[in-house]
Order: sequence, then structure tokens, then C-alpha cells
Amino acid sequence: MAIFGVTSLASTRAGPTTLASLTRGQWGIESPHWIRDTVYRQDDSRARTRSGPRAMASLHNLAIGALRLAGRPDIAEATRWVTRRMHRPFTILGLTGS
Repeated sequence: MAIFGVTSLASTRAGPTTLASLTRGQWGIESPHWIRDTVYRQDDSRARTRSGPRAMASLHNLAIGALRLAGRPDIAEATRWVTRRMHRPFTILGLTGS
């Protein structure tokens, strides 16, 4: 299998290791955006003024991070799982009384 990419780097600076590292770094940035766009449908949000969009992005990032820390790598499935029982989000965040 071959994967092709386009870069403006000179061939002396764009070896396989460098390109792989740059690609991983870019996907590290794009992954949360992709999750927020596909799972939480952020692009369809009606929050468009003042700090609404930033607040929603922060809450989505909190949810993604909490689910990953809870050992749930599949964010779409984990989001469905969490929303089925009202206590689950609080349990994952450690906000339940003992």
C-alpha cells in the first residue's frame, strides 16, 4: 500500500521520519476537531455569539478527555453509553457522593 502526500518542504528536509512525525503531529491537532465535528456535531451548533462556541468546545473537550481517561477510546460509542444513564457522567468525573 502507498500513501501519498503533498508538502512544500525541500527533499533535503522531508525525509520519511520527518514527514511521519509532522503527520502524526497534525493528526494530534485534527483528531479532537474531527471528533467534535462528527460525534458532537459542532458545525451544526447554533451557539455563534460571544463566548458560546468557545464554552461548548471546552465542554466537548472535557467530555472527550474524561472518556479517554476512563478507558473509553471509542468516543462515539462511549458518548452513547454515558447518555443512557444519568449518573454515568458524574461517576466518570468523580462527582458522586460515596
